[in-house]
Amino acid sequence: MSEDKEVLIYETGLCGFCKAAKRLLDSKNVPYKTIRVDQDSDQLEIMKQRSGRRTVPQIFVGEHHIGGFDDLSELETGGELDQVLSG
Repeated sequence: MSEDKEVLIYETGLCGFCKAAKRLLDSKNVPYKTIRVDQDSDQLEIMKQRSGRRTVPQIFVGEHHIGGFDDLSELETGGELDQVLSG
């Protein structure tokens, strides 16, 4: 994965879907960075502006907004996640 394709997850500490998203990425050995929006209201506002959504997780690959865990899981089930991560 190239440097410009960093995976970023906006999350909270008690979010089960956030943990599930990280487990899925861990299972594929995909590195990611997390931002805790429950500890930083500025980052929460940035997440809402970038994604247009208020819920966590919000997952980005580079500047591409994947969505939440359901969206990430759907890409994996459809065999498209690897292409998104590498492309």
